[in-house]
Amino acid sequence: MISTNQFKNGNHIDVDGTVFKIVEFQHVKPGKGGAFVRTKLRRVSDGNVIDKTFRAGEKFRAVRTEVKKLQFLYSDGQDAHFMDNESFDQLSAPFAKLEEPLGFVKPNTEIEALYIDGEFSDIQLPASVVLEITETEPGVRGDTVSGGGNKPAVLETGKTVNVPLFLNTGDVVKVDTRSGEYMSRG
Repeated sequence: MISTNQFKNGNHIDVDGTVFKIVEFQHVKPGKGGAFVRTKLRRVSDGNVIDKTFRAGEKFRAVRTEVKKLQFLYSDGQDAHFMDNESFDQLSAPFAKLEEPLGFVKPNTEIEALYIDGEFSDIQLPASVVLEITETEPGVRGDTVSGGGNKPAVLETGKTVNVPLFLNTGDVVKVDTRSGEYMSRG
């Protein structure tokens, strides 16, 4: 069992039979009444984020999580296909559930898969990735004088991010996987 005073961002808990990941939490001690914990929880099954408040000291079933190395093979639009690097078993997961994080992963790349209670649930990405720009409009000379600006660029994974005007097709960029924003040249 896990208590509200043991919460950490990223922990998984079971609330009324549904598994949630703790996105953020805040202990609140009002001047009148009992203390409580205000949380933002992401439902593991579909990724929806909800706000929930618990009484201080409330207990929940801790969820067993495990990380395995898998190789992302390809996506056919319906499913994303992976291979276990130890047993060479292939498994697939619905692409719609993993569409956001897979936007930063090239095919045949090793990733970390999160298993919750023995079931494949999600993939964990590094904080940033380095990808090549495959398509963007050329920057117009003199545009940067007016304080810069951004333009859309399609990365080699198919994901679109906003990049500064001076970057062109073929340039390599570093992208933050949490926010999907351009960080620097790769």
